[in-house]
Amino acid sequence: MGSIGLDDLSAAIKACRICRDNPQYGLPLPHEPNPVCVPSPVARIMICGQAPGIRVHNTGVPFNDPSGVRLRQWLGVDAETFYDPHKFAIVPMGFCFPGYDAQGGDLPPRRECRQVWHDRLFAAMPQVKLILTIGQYAQAYHLGSRRKSSMTDTVRNWREYFNDHTIPAILPLPHPSWRNSGWLKKNPWFAQDVLPVLQQTVQNLI
Repeated sequence: MGSIGLDDLSAAIKACRICRDNPQYGLPLPHEPNPVCVPSPVARIMICGQAPGIRVHNTGVPFNDPSGVRLRQWLGVDAETFYDPHKFAIVPMGFCFPGYDAQGGDLPPRRECRQVWHDRLFAAMPQVKLILTIGQYAQAYHLGSRRKSSMTDTVRNWREYFNDHTIPAILPLPHPSWRNSGWLKKNPWFAQDVLPVLQQTVQNLI
């Protein structure tokens, strides 16, 4: 596939059935794909998470779950603002719910999305000024060899990425899942140091 515009890319992503019909990595997706992705030609903030959970899969609405509630608290915005594509683009590393592992947790994002779509999708949104990388998979893609050996260390060193004068700026975040409540308690510096900067930057950009 050659270079195509953002509207055509969005339509192609919505119609994508690669993981079900022609998987490149592992078994076929065990359910009907429902790609969830919100590209935008004007939003200056991009949220890059992992992959939809089952509730997002069923509704087609990104972060329509408790993780989304916490993320919006972190950002300091209400739902109306969060879901305004003029303000936020939402591009997870995997567009479809990947299914469950043997322990009942969500599987990692399918690698096909990154291979087929991501480079072209990000190139088609040059107006983005801030990328919020949520979790290790988004940080691996956007930071590459610059990320640290753990997600905690990557987030702890957020200034290294956020203040390096590149555009877009990258701000690494932990996943806002309520399963990470223990992490947040062990790392109070995140709420004290990172969230005020995040919220001020979001307000400046929207």
